[in-house]
Amino acid sequence: MLIIDGHLDIAYNALNYGRDFTLPLADLRARERGRSPNGVATVSLPTLQAGGVAVVFGTLFALPAASPLAETAVSTLTYRNATEAHHVASRQLDYYARLVDEENGRLRLLTDQKTLNEVLESHTSENPLLGILLLMEGADPVREPAELEMWVERGLRLVGPAWDDTRYAAGAWRRGGGLTQEGYALLEMMQTFGLGLDVSHLSERSFQQAVERYEGVVIASHSNVRALVPGERQLSDRQIQQLGERDGVIGIALCNAFLRAHHRLGEHKQLVTTDHVAAHVDHICQLLGDSRHVAIGSDLDGGFGAKDMPLELDSAADLGLIGKKLIEWGYGAEDVANVMSQNWLRTIQALLV
Repeated sequence: MLIIDGHLDIAYNALNYGRDFTLPLADLRARERGRSPNGVATVSLPTLQAGGVAVVFGTLFALPAASPLAETAVSTLTYRNATEAHHVASRQLDYYARLVDEENGRLRLLTDQKTLNEVLESHTSENPLLGILLLMEGADPVREPAELEMWVERGLRLVGPAWDDTRYAAGAWRRGGGLTQEGYALLEMMQTFGLGLDVSHLSERSFQQAVERYEGVVIASHSNVRALVPGERQLSDRQIQQLGERDGVIGIALCNAFLRAHHRLGEHKQLVTTDHVAAHVDHICQLLGDSRHVAIGSDLDGGFGAKDMPLELDSAADLGLIGKKLIEWGYGAEDVANVMSQNWLRTIQALLV
């Protein structure tokens, strides 16, 4: 089963926690035994390959020091201004470039259709490649909108204006404002360069303003269903419908606290199963009338670990179990393929024209 994952913080984990992405997962866990500030590791290159993952959206993420969430985070990749944010994200961009150079036999940075086709074709061989599509999570590293050209030249293809509040947009965590004037200018420049807009983490008002203004590709890389798990960080039915109208795709995050209402990080793993994942997928499919607008945006390395993902899953190698669960829920082969890979593939192809 071909799989595409719409959200992983690979560079952040490597630079902030010293995680060697190229190691077998057992070796990575052995290194971290007794000291895993980001939870028990679930993601590595061999693990993704073992799970049949062909493409991941790899983030550029800088943690704003002003965020209340930064107070409890173990991070050296924080910023207090645009210059510092730029430096943090540039280091991550350099990391991806170096990783691809060093692992040329196993990795590709996706910047054009030819490279995408090479990755996809490799999954019919004994030496499958992993493609990485770059996504900026929180746009503060862009010091001014005109600077986007440089980021695009270096491989960036998707931008989420906010994680928490940024200079460009209000995030879903706090005050609930909207886009700033700089935010509108950012969208205009994103349009110029054909970048995709990631609405995950946007406040309700920012979401509405961005979707109404932006005419390009729109996705939610890692957002779940608010009707099942309350909170502005998740998508309302209205937002889901708006994304469907734009042929957008929503990646389901696999953190248990995003899958089960009122679940807390560290609570019993067995309380959440892949049935909860299927419920979020099914809600979107039933609401929109087809399976073309939902996918996987696991965020498996985004602040939680193996103890805070569904019971049946231990690592990224187990993502295929979600497809098997959807079959149990009555979904056919084409629908399962849509969710596991084809919907994200349609998005990627639109961004690599």
